[in-house]
Amino acid sequence: MSSLRSDLPCRIYPEPDFNETDHFDRLPDSLLLLVFNKIGDVKALGRCCVVSRRFHSLVPQVENVVVRVDCVISDDDSSSSAAASDKSRGPFSNLFRLVFGGIVKPLQALGQFLGPKRASSSLGAASGQGPSSSSLAVGSEDDCDADQGGVTHHSPTQVLKNFNEIRLLRIELPSGELGIEDGVLLKWRADFGSTLDNCVILGASSVIHAKSCDNVASEVAGEDNGSIPDSFYTNGGLKLRVVWTISSLIAASARHYLLQPIISEHRTLESLVLTDADGQGVLYMNRDQLEELRVKPLSASSASKRTLVPALNMRLWYAPQLELPDGVVLKGATLVAIRPSEQSPAPPSKKENSDVSWVSTAFEEPYRTAARMLVKRRTYCLEMNSF
Repeated sequence: MSSLRSDLPCRIYPEPDFNETDHFDRLPDSLLLLVFNKIGDVKALGRCCVVSRRFHSLVPQVENVVVRVDCVISDDDSSSSAAASDKSRGPFSNLFRLVFGGIVKPLQALGQFLGPKRASSSLGAASGQGPSSSSLAVGSEDDCDADQGGVTHHSPTQVLKNFNEIRLLRIELPSGELGIEDGVLLKWRADFGSTLDNCVILGASSVIHAKSCDNVASEVAGEDNGSIPDSFYTNGGLKLRVVWTISSLIAASARHYLLQPIISEHRTLESLVLTDADGQGVLYMNRDQLEELRVKPLSASSASKRTLVPALNMRLWYAPQLELPDGVVLKGATLVAIRPSEQSPAPPSKKENSDVSWVSTAFEEPYRTAARMLVKRRTYCLEMNSF
């Protein structure tokens, strides 16, 4: 009986066997990297760094990284009032910092990962104590509404600096830069090398369901003969489309300008996507375009911190009303395909018909179908000077 009692504590609280094998450590690095690449999100990867020394050493080898931005802070927040700050966040804001929220603790844990010198230099730049060539900064979610003077920021360039093998990088802004009214559709996609390669813009004055526009359908059908109606030129329709086009090009060129330090730092990059949570605009760069920017520096606009937009040739398609297969109706549907003048084919010809493949595949459904329907209509050609 006494032997059983003496053995009881050992049964309830067994002594750990320090020689026991940790089966998790038996997983190969390649398998862990596969998991990390599936995670992708830079915030989650920051948390993974604090789990173990092994994770800390493997995270820099991740090839697929996703960076989600929580808020935008203008460059002159430290010297301007709140009202001025609100204005700087308008559609033509070209100087801003991107602040990532919810990663304070991971960033603290990544102190060694980033290096104390980089963190302190970032603080000096963000608080106005020293010059900064980057318009991007990383901080906490609450920093968006806080005084910037005492907040430590890390630019995305610094956060990504120790990722040595990035091949696929996706950056997502909290919203589109262009302020548009409710119900209005405006989407754009732009491909860049050292300058604009091409851009596609899809817009509509309103998006409604077919059932709610039955009264207008017959009226529009009578007007629609495949050509742009005269009212389009007199009621401000053309002017609105010009504003959409210029605003989208400015937004795209500003995004492109801000990517310079990241592209030059990460020579393993094969694909870079800069989009926004609203799905308003997407900037793409493939491997060849990334290398082109490294070899041939971009031309900056003299007016603001954005890439200079070259002289352009544009093709425009318009439909007073476009009914999609899923029942969605686009009123005043407009598609604009843009290319630099030096890349565009001379007068429209048979080559133009095959050349619209890049236009009709620029968007995801249902807007891809809308683009395919619009390119079958009459084409109108326009030109725009460099700006």
